[in-house]
Amino acid sequence: MRKSLIAVAVVLMLMAGASGDVRAQTAATGPCDRACLEGFVDRYLDAVIAHNPKLLPLARNVKFTENGVRLDVGEAHWKTVIGKGKYRIFVTDTEAGQVTFIGTIREEARTPEGLPTALALRLRVQNRQITEIETILVRSTAGAPARGGGPATQTTGAAVNMERLGTPHASFTEVIPPAERMSREELIKVANMYFSGMEKNDGKGVYPFTDNCNRIENGSLSTNVPLREGQTRPDPKTSSSYSSAWSCKEQFESGLIHFVDRIRDRRFVAVDRERGLVFSFVFFDHALGSERSFKAPDGRNVTGGPTDPWTWQIAELFKLEKGKIRQIEAILQRVPFGMNSGWSSWEDGMSSGAQDVTRSSGRQP
Repeated sequence: MRKSLIAVAVVLMLMAGASGDVRAQTAATGPCDRACLEGFVDRYLDAVIAHNPKLLPLARNVKFTENGVRLDVGEAHWKTVIGKGKYRIFVTDTEAGQVTFIGTIREEARTPEGLPTALALRLRVQNRQITEIETILVRSTAGAPARGGGPATQTTGAAVNMERLGTPHASFTEVIPPAERMSREELIKVANMYFSGMEKNDGKGVYPFTDNCNRIENGSLSTNVPLREGQTRPDPKTSSSYSSAWSCKEQFESGLIHFVDRIRDRRFVAVDRERGLVFSFVFFDHALGSERSFKAPDGRNVTGGPTDPWTWQIAELFKLEKGKIRQIEAILQRVPFGMNSGWSSWEDGMSSGAQDVTRSSGRQP
C-alpha cells in the first residue's frame, strides 16, 4: 500500500512539473497573514522577471490590467521587466486579502542594468491564489508636465527620483498603538477628505493634515520644498498659483488648486489599520475653458491650470495618525482625458463618490 501511495505521489509531482502549473503543487489554503501577502508581491515580481506566469498560483479567471487596459497575464511588462528596484512600500490588507505596493523595477533598455520604472501594484489573493492583478507603470519620459500643469518634471523619471530618495518615509512602517487605531471606515473617510478638499478647491473646506504633513509625487517632494538661494517664498494670500514651498494645509487653504475639476473613480483598494495606511487608485480631471477662471478665497479673480484636456492617473497612499493625514506618497502619469481604470463601471468611473472596493458593497456615501 505504502509503495502504491509513493508511486501515485511521484506521478502527480511529475505531472505538475510537466505542466509548470503551480496550482497543482500548492497545498496551502485559507487567508494570508501580512508576511504571506507581502510574499506574494515578491513572488509576482520574480515570475515577471522570469517572464513566466506559470510560476504563480493564478486563479483560472484571473484579471490583469496595466495602465487601465485589460490584458492577458504574460503581456506588457511581463515581457520587459528584468529586475527589481530598491524602493518598496507595502499596504497590506489582511482583512480583505489584498496587498498593494509602490516601488521600482527595471525594464529592458540599452544599458545592461535596465531602465528604472515606477510601479504601483495591487494583488487580490483568495485561497492562496491570485485572482486580480492591477498595475500602473510610470516609465521614464522627458518633459512630462508636473501635477497641476506646472513646470516640467525632471527628465530622469519617477523611478530614478524614488531611488535617489533611497528609503521611503519611516512612518509607513510605524505601528499605531491599538488604542489609537482608526476603523476602516474612518481611515477611508479621512483619506477621501483629501480628494474632496482638492476637487474644485476653494480654500473653505476641512483639511485634516498634521502640521508636519508632506507629500511626495513621483519621487519628488511637492510640499514644504526648501527655497533656493535668492528665492522669495510666495504668499498664499497674493499668489495666483499654489506653491510647492507651502505646507499641505497651506496649499489647500489657498483655494488655488481649483483647476482640479473632478477627482473620480476614487477606489480605496487596501486599508492597513495596524499602520494607519490607506491605498487608492484615482483620476484627476482638469478644468477646461471658462472653468479655469475662479475666485480665490479673498475674492481675487484667478485663472490657472492646463489649457488642454487631460487627466492624471494616480496611485496614492496615505499615512494617518489620530484622525489626520501625516504623509502622502503618489505615482502618477498623464493619460487621455476621461480615461477609465478598467475595474469600475462607467458610472462609478465618472463618479466623485468614494468606493471601498475591499468590500462587496462598492461605492460609499
